[in-house]
Amino acid sequence: MAERLQKFLAAAGLGSRREIEGWIAAGRLSVDGDVAVLGTKVSGTEKIELDGRRLKLAPRDQKRRVFIYNKPEGVVSTRSDPEGRKTVFDKLPVKKRERWITVGRLDINSTGLMLFTNDGELAHRLMHPSGRVDREYAVRVKGDVDDAMLQRLRDGVLLDDGVASFSDIQPGREATGSNRWFYVVLMEGRNREVRRLWESQDVQVSRLKRVRYGNVFMPSHLKQGHYSELEELDVQNLCKLVGLA
Repeated sequence: MAERLQKFLAAAGLGSRREIEGWIAAGRLSVDGDVAVLGTKVSGTEKIELDGRRLKLAPRDQKRRVFIYNKPEGVVSTRSDPEGRKTVFDKLPVKKRERWITVGRLDINSTGLMLFTNDGELAHRLMHPSGRVDREYAVRVKGDVDDAMLQRLRDGVLLDDGVASFSDIQPGREATGSNRWFYVVLMEGRNREVRRLWESQDVQVSRLKRVRYGNVFMPSHLKQGHYSELEELDVQNLCKLVGLA
């Protein structure tokens, strides 16, 4: 059965659907010698090339795997870094012909839970806004925070890329000086959204840690800089969350 090229390659673990759509738009993918377009469909028997090199695809029935990672501060969320900084992929366990996809990046100054999977369709559903998968963060802010400000952040604030809001805000640990901790929940993952929401209220974020992504929580035993693979039942529950068989 034929399916769209970006979905086919995502399911084979080549990247997220959004990433692969970017390859198609840039003219980097070809199918049987013809440059692919966003409507191109494949069945798996074709010769698919990226930048002129034939793709070696992992079996479609490969085991779906998910790793969790406790990201430290100062580590970037890209596969490589031109400045030579450490990346989240440096110590990620990789099997031959297995490509890992980041589910929701964190900026270099943020810490906490990151997910990786070898299944591009799962990554796409977890990240796409239509999936309504919530993310929870522990955040320490410096400045005067009152109830009116918290209500504005719940109701919605106009940022440079549209209206954003927290779906929930709860007080965290006790304040120290001018710093206060909160637990906040987002239903999407725009670039630096947590920081930008707080900064729109003239307060400064001094610490930011993701503690939950959907139904996956950061394990208390997982040290910073370490990975852990989810058990099969936990992977199944994560798939159920986004309606993936």
